[in-house]
Amino acid sequence: MKRRVYEALQKHIDHPIVLEKPKDKNFGHYATPIAFSLAKVLRRNPMQIAEELAEKLREEEMFEKVDALKGYVNIKLSQNFLNDYATWALEHEEAFGKGDNGQSVLLEFVSANPTGPLHIGHARGAVWGDVLARIGTHVGCRIEREYYVNDAGNQIYLLGLSVYLAGREAVLGLDVEWPEEYYRGEYILDLAREAVEALGQEMFMDEGFIPEIAEWAKERMLELINRNLADVGIFFDHYVSEKSLYEKWDEILTKLAEAGAVYEKDGKWWLKSTEHGDEKDRVVVREDGRPTYLAGDIIYHYLKFERGYDHYINIWGADHHGYIARVKAAIAFFGYDPQKLEIILSQMVSLLKGGEPYKMSKRAGNFILMQDIVQEIGADALRFIFLTKKSDTHLEFDIEDLKKEDNSNPIYYINYAHARVFSLFEKAGKEQKDVVRVSLNGLGEDAYDLLFTALILPEVLEDAFESRQLQKVTDYLKYLAGLYHKFYYDNRVIGTPYEEKLLKLSAMVALSLRVGLKMLGITAMKKM
Repeated sequence: MKRRVYEALQKHIDHPIVLEKPKDKNFGHYATPIAFSLAKVLRRNPMQIAEELAEKLREEEMFEKVDALKGYVNIKLSQNFLNDYATWALEHEEAFGKGDNGQSVLLEFVSANPTGPLHIGHARGAVWGDVLARIGTHVGCRIEREYYVNDAGNQIYLLGLSVYLAGREAVLGLDVEWPEEYYRGEYILDLAREAVEALGQEMFMDEGFIPEIAEWAKERMLELINRNLADVGIFFDHYVSEKSLYEKWDEILTKLAEAGAVYEKDGKWWLKSTEHGDEKDRVVVREDGRPTYLAGDIIYHYLKFERGYDHYINIWGADHHGYIARVKAAIAFFGYDPQKLEIILSQMVSLLKGGEPYKMSKRAGNFILMQDIVQEIGADALRFIFLTKKSDTHLEFDIEDLKKEDNSNPIYYINYAHARVFSLFEKAGKEQKDVVRVSLNGLGEDAYDLLFTALILPEVLEDAFESRQLQKVTDYLKYLAGLYHKFYYDNRVIGTPYEEKLLKLSAMVALSLRVGLKMLGITAMKKM
């Protein structure tokens, strides 16, 4: 609808247009302050310009009312327009809200170290990335999802060492000396038991086999991670191994040197990241000649940009904030636009159960497992709650609240509104096809407020994607469900002269709830 209003304004104005929603619904559905911008160009009174523009817009059939007020132009859509749009939406559910953004995007998210199961912090970034991809695809982007497998460096060897020692001690009954740093938790014991059976006891008699045990354990962890993600409907198009990238390091280092991006000092190679806003230069090659973790990031992002997407999005944990400037500096040295790389930070989650801190998982050692929470509250509730706040803000919730069957549980409240519509149709003995062509003209203002709210879902989706504020979708769904529940209590439907009109209106509400939930990876319930 917003696009249609914008196009109608463009017929009369050759100037960038801003459309807003008035805080007071009595002013209309949309408002524009365009007269103030034009006043500077035309050197005329904005109120006079607004009045002249309102006069022209009153000729548009899609507008029921257009008023000029203190320089603003307020617009109310016609009943015919809202009815026709609702009819189209109900007849074209798959197309409702779809856009033509046209941008190609490479989205990297989760990318958790394959050294343990996914914890609740990983889950937030996983859900957020998945929903960003779903909404982005719906509004017309070509989005590809990528998982960067951190399978290089000491953490993989440490995984192998932990499994090796656990196998010797817990499975073979041998005495071992545990180092200060190793991976803990029952999952390590489970891996050790599997590894002894799959690889043989001989592998646990010689430390020289630790790298092979580490590789085997890494693959098992990746399988577990992918199962955890699949349980909540999250999948990837590509996987990139960090370990495989280092084969290209000499080539990449040469490119950096040719660009004047690196220098040697104290036996190390440094990236001149301060030239592009970093607080200090960063080491990319250690004194012993081994590339640093940053080197892997540099190779990975060079190869990303070589693939030629319009935009690149990384969802990182908040603890990676310091890496943003240095990675963007490397991109700039390669001659690419670092503004094409967008980093979205995901803050950690605090979990309660009945008002008390949720207990850590024995299987995981010292964190809360994603799969445990999914088993307690289900994938739908997990998805919804992780999307109720901006990703870079702290999130705390009590899982007991998400088990309640009342309006304190948002996913229940929204699903109940959707199921309520299907119950109405069942009681009326009708189907959506029976009312889809019924005219909605003649209903009261409350009905049109509800209809307009249901029809703005496409704008909500587009705004949520462009602003990267996915909580706008969950806020909208809660608001629409609340509006419908109130309307339902205030208006009798079955057996009234307006039955078919109100059924069509209800169907439109259900459609928006259903499509909105689908964007969140949730299937709306028809019965409660």
